[in-house]
Amino acid sequence: MNDQTSPGPELWATVDTLCEWLDTNRPVEGREGVLLRILKLSEEVGEVAEAVIGATGQNPRKGVTHGWDDVQSELCDVVITALMALRTLTPDAREVFARHLERVRDRSLASPG
Repeated sequence: MNDQTSPGPELWATVDTLCEWLDTNRPVEGREGVLLRILKLSEEVGEVAEAVIGATGQNPRKGVTHGWDDVQSELCDVVITALMALRTLTPDAREVFARHLERVRDRSLASPG
């Protein structure tokens, strides 16, 4: 994996710090706490959908309520939440993600046939 596809160490240091903070302030422990952290992804994806609908004015009752900057911000929240969920499942999140990203890259960019 090269520097163009590998998230930097500062990303993972921040993910570790945020996970520690969440673990310290987690109202639900154990398996349920882990599942709730993973389910948080659904909430964040819903916020992306809401922002896209708002940016395109698809709700005639509300009109345009968001901009594309809002969509970008919500997408970032999805990525952060996914990384936090992965880190919650394994302390080796960085390596797990790097291996998976490499497999996806290789599969996606492979020559047909």
